[in-house]
Amino acid sequence: MCCALAALLGALVHAAVTDQTVDQAREKALGKLTEVASEYEVGAPLPPYAGVDPAGLPASLRELALRGERGTMVATHAGRPVMWAAAPADGHALAVRVDYTLSARTITGLDRAILGSSVLAIGATLLVGAFAVTRVTRRLHLTAQVARRISAGDLDARVNDPRTRRPGRPQDEVATVSGALDTMASSLQRKLQTEQRFTADVAHELRTPLTGLSAAAELLPEGRPTEMVRERVRTMRALTEDLLEISRLDAGGETVELDILPLGPLAERVVRASGAVTEIRIARDEPVETDARRLERVLGNLVANAHRHGAAPVVLTIDGTVVTVTDGGPGYPEYLLAHGPARFRTEGGGKGHGLGLTIAVGQAAVLGASLTFTNPPSGGAQARLTLPTN
Repeated sequence: MCCALAALLGALVHAAVTDQTVDQAREKALGKLTEVASEYEVGAPLPPYAGVDPAGLPASLRELALRGERGTMVATHAGRPVMWAAAPADGHALAVRVDYTLSARTITGLDRAILGSSVLAIGATLLVGAFAVTRVTRRLHLTAQVARRISAGDLDARVNDPRTRRPGRPQDEVATVSGALDTMASSLQRKLQTEQRFTADVAHELRTPLTGLSAAAELLPEGRPTEMVRERVRTMRALTEDLLEISRLDAGGETVELDILPLGPLAERVVRASGAVTEIRIARDEPVETDARRLERVLGNLVANAHRHGAAPVVLTIDGTVVTVTDGGPGYPEYLLAHGPARFRTEGGGKGHGLGLTIAVGQAAVLGASLTFTNPPSGGAQARLTLPTN
């Protein structure tokens, strides 16, 4: 807008000064034409700058005079700008010319001055605008980066705009947005920390009575009721251990114990521990550097989930650093494909608490691996674990 305004003002000044200069030259030429016409009527000799049908008179101005009208026109004569004035005289055109060089130079100089000042004004405006906009955009980019970090799980990220630290300091729109983002992040962090502490406290509190309950169940006489009690106690203990593991993963303080090992034997141990019929296919087995215990936990949960919610055949395939677990069941539900596993949520009234895949995703993140869930076109469900390369 500033650049457009500068250009508009320059054009208006040019038009005004040009009109004024041309009007002055026209009045001067018409005044001389009146004097020459008086001399022509009395038969006096005409001055050098006047004549009847003089050479160089523009044709349009000559035709105007022959029609009985007076007129003026700026043209070039002998390589110099002149202002012509013509009037009718006995069927001819009586004309005078006035030197227009000074006026033309005035207009040219004015145009150069307008152009130079406009360029300077536009340049200064652009520099000031670029400086101001760059400061605003830099702060907006920082706010966007912090928002992305928060969405990625870094709840300690803050914008910390200096304008939000002093309540009495004027705040612009960017500072308002930054302050609102920081406030939202702090509130979200407090809520998540409260949830994590609650989960950990509940799991710890349940652990002690469950240990006693498990010991008491072992003292019961053998029989179907005793087996039902022991099964429920084992389920409760497994759930408690899963909650503790999730609380540790949420806290983000997990560390890995790296070791170089082949995936084939590890996958066989996982399958044997599951106790279910699982086919192992090894396309390419190569040593990987990972945490064996955490990797077994991930693969064990994937295999258990495939048997619990899928259908035979369950196949575990190893191809270098990529491990896939597929089954012939109905496939993963839409919410899981769109948003990932959800705690305490299962489809179709299936068994489980939705913690197995949640733990698998958390442990995979600790390993630096990528775990994705898809429904292949051929049917069933597929979990794909991609381990980091050495």
